[in-house]
Amino acid sequence: MIFVESTNLEKVQIKDKKFELYISENEIQKSIQKVAARINTDYKGEEIIFVGVLNGAFMFAADLMKDINLECEISFVKVTSYKGTSSTGKVHELIGLTTDIKDKHVVILEDIVDSGLTLSKLYSMIDHNSPKSVEVATLLYKPDAFKGKYPPKYVGLEIPNKFIVGYGLDYLELGRNTRDIYQIKE
Repeated sequence: MIFVESTNLEKVQIKDKKFELYISENEIQKSIQKVAARINTDYKGEEIIFVGVLNGAFMFAADLMKDINLECEISFVKVTSYKGTSSTGKVHELIGLTTDIKDKHVVILEDIVDSGLTLSKLYSMIDHNSPKSVEVATLLYKPDAFKGKYPPKYVGLEIPNKFIVGYGLDYLELGRNTRDIYQIKE
C-alpha cells in the first residue's frame, strides 16, 4: 500500500520502504523531449519500430511517442530480472517479440538501464530477427552499475546506483503510478 506523507508528494511509503522525491514530473518530461528530438533527427525519413519493455517502460514509451515525428510502430516485450530492490542476475522472458522487425530500424525503450543484463537478453532476442539496426533509448541510466556490452544511445538522465520508484518503476509491483520518481530513503 502506498501512502503519502504530504500533499505535494515529497515522500511516499510503499510496503516497508520509504522514498523521497528525486526527479520531478517536469524534469522527466524535459528529458523525454530531449530523447525524442535526438531520435527524430537520427531517423529522419526512416521507418522505425519501437520495442517497449514492460512493465516499467510503459509510461516512458507513451510519453515519448507523443513527441516522435516519424513513421513508426510500437510493440512490447516483457522480461524481468528484479526481485524486490535488487537484480537477480537472471533475465526471464515473459512475453516475446511478436512484430516482424527484419530489415527495420529498432529502438528498444527501457525505463532504466543499470546492470545491462536485460539489454543483453533483448539484443539477443531482437538480433535473431535480422533488424537493420538496433539502438536503446532509456529514461534513466546508471553508468556506475552498467556491466553490459550494449550501452544506451539515447539517455534521458544519468543517475547514481540507488534504488528508485515511480513513473513506471516499481517496488514489489507497486508505485508505478506516480508522476515523479522517488529515491529510497536510507
